[in-house]
Amino acid sequence: MMEEYFDILNEDGTKTGETKLRELVHRDGDLHGGSHIWIIRYRENGEVELLLQKRSEKKDAFPGSYDISSAGHLGLGESFEEAAVRELEEELGIHVKEEELTFVCQRRSQYKGEFHGKPFYNREINRVYLLERDVNPEELTLQEEEVDGVKWMNIRDIVAEMDAGNPKMCVSRTEIGLLTDWLKNNGTSPSASLLEE
Repeated sequence: MMEEYFDILNEDGTKTGETKLRELVHRDGDLHGGSHIWIIRYRENGEVELLLQKRSEKKDAFPGSYDISSAGHLGLGESFEEAAVRELEEELGIHVKEEELTFVCQRRSQYKGEFHGKPFYNREINRVYLLERDVNPEELTLQEEEVDGVKWMNIRDIVAEMDAGNPKMCVSRTEIGLLTDWLKNNGTSPSASLLEE
């Protein structure tokens, strides 16, 4: 497997000029970038569903858990938009152009824990995007080393699973809240009241 390097970021999301091996970034907690892409669809009854990705059991963090539709770190020299387009194609076989992605927000995330007996300290600046597309999970080309499966799930059910403490749901409650607020405020939901938590 090829070694993966990340650009280290300043607090404002600009690059410091330093690069570092992925494994060391997650050991030391260096600030780096990631793109999150939520694939969304609206049902006839106005319900909002998100496509969830089941992470491979081989992943270095949250193995076997349900997560964002597609997400990944920025490669060396890569922009947030370029990483989003690349990750969708690599993980799910979905081809998009940057202009098809809707920017939702930029946020900081942090997690400190342990996986596979190793410390894991993740500090990221994430840009969150939406892609409205009613994809058939059976027709996607999943990246075997990254993704074990995908499924559609109602936003309210995702929140309920998180509130119930489901250990196999590693979706960020903060990010779901930001996504829900964006949908309400931008009028893209046929029935925003259905998103109330």
